Parts: sequence; C-alpha cells; structure tokens
Amino acid sequence: MSLAVVLLLVGPVAVVAGTWVSLNIRGAADALARRSAANTELAMHARGDLGPAQRVASTTFYRFVASVISLCGFVFTLGGLLETL
Repeated sequence: MSLAVVLLLVGPVAVVAGTWVSLNIRGAADALARRSAANTELAMHARGDLGPAQRVASTTFYRFVASVISLCGFVFTLGGLLETL
C-alpha cells in the first residue's frame, strides 16, 4: 500500500472527526467532557477516594485539540495529493 493511499484515507477521517468535535456538532465536545469527568470519578472511587472529582479537561480543551486534529487532517490530505503527483 502506497503512502499516498494511507494519507488520503487518514486525512479526510481526521478532518471530519476533528471538525465534528471542534464545532460541537450534537454536543460532541460536551459529551467528551462529561465522559472524562465520569471516568475520573469512577477511577477515584476505585482507589477509595470518595472526594469530589477534579476537572481534568474542559469543553474548550477538547474543541482546541479537535481543531488541531482537523488541521493535521488537512495537511495529511494535501500530502497525499502531492504524493500522487
């Protein structure tokens, strides 16, 4: 399998997934933040710590990371297109 094929497959997937979360379509970033908080709370309970869960990442953090992933997907796609030339 050629590098161009891999880049042309991974690039658009990263663009779509990153854009989905960064634009918060159907509350994707909010759901990621809630899931992170719930997992942190479950891990704390498993260790025996019954205090309040600490906030690890906010919705803004997930939206920022998703926008970086989306931009990297554009770079992968352009790299794949240039590789085919």
